[in-house]
Amino acid sequence: MAQNTRSTLSKPIIGVTGNNKSFSPSWICIRLAIFLAGGKAKRISTDHLVNSAQLQGLVISGGDDIHPELYGEPIDPNLYYDTARDKLEISYIEYAFANNIPMLGICRGYQLINVVAGGSLYADISKMRKKTSNKNQLLPVKTVDIQADSLLFTCLGNKNHCKVNSLHHQAIKQLGANLKAVATDKDGFIQAIESNQSLAKLNHQNVSQVMGVQWHPEYLWYLKSQRGLFKRLVNQAKQK
Repeated sequence: MAQNTRSTLSKPIIGVTGNNKSFSPSWICIRLAIFLAGGKAKRISTDHLVNSAQLQGLVISGGDDIHPELYGEPIDPNLYYDTARDKLEISYIEYAFANNIPMLGICRGYQLINVVAGGSLYADISKMRKKTSNKNQLLPVKTVDIQADSLLFTCLGNKNHCKVNSLHHQAIKQLGANLKAVATDKDGFIQAIESNQSLAKLNHQNVSQVMGVQWHPEYLWYLKSQRGLFKRLVNQAKQK
């Protein structure tokens, strides 16, 4: 007898948003990390459109700055903004929120999830940093402090502290609805967010299973702790 439900043995399809460049190291690394976690990645960009209904999970990846008008800050004429990508990713994030699709936000992606949820950003933290470097670091040299009662803590192997890379000059300012901060750096900037399930229950709302990190775990796929973020996403996607 044919089954109408998706087989539990099949790999969940994880949409991965990003730029539309023919060569995208981020896409390649995220695809590998999702494969190692037991999922199947499907690329999404302005040149790679995917029906949202096909997805069991979603990764909003890093890249260019989010347009400041989306969170009430002035435009920097020296920066490039990809408004078409902003619009595309916002539509997928809104779909995920509305349909309780598990999400992982990475750097720009985690910031955009926060903005869509009604939060705001610091447009440039370069002059605000005191204990952390403005230099982009691809290797895990920056320390973040993790809350022990968070899902992130479990994903990373029950670690209170973690070394990560750092490729950003923006940061979350005000948290969006139903989100909570679960990690910070030495300057106090938020480095990770999760769904605030307790707040959602208080407001009688269903919330998407969201996790977002300011760093780039896809470039640290060789570390078991960082692969745990993708493993968590794939495991939750299997339940959809």
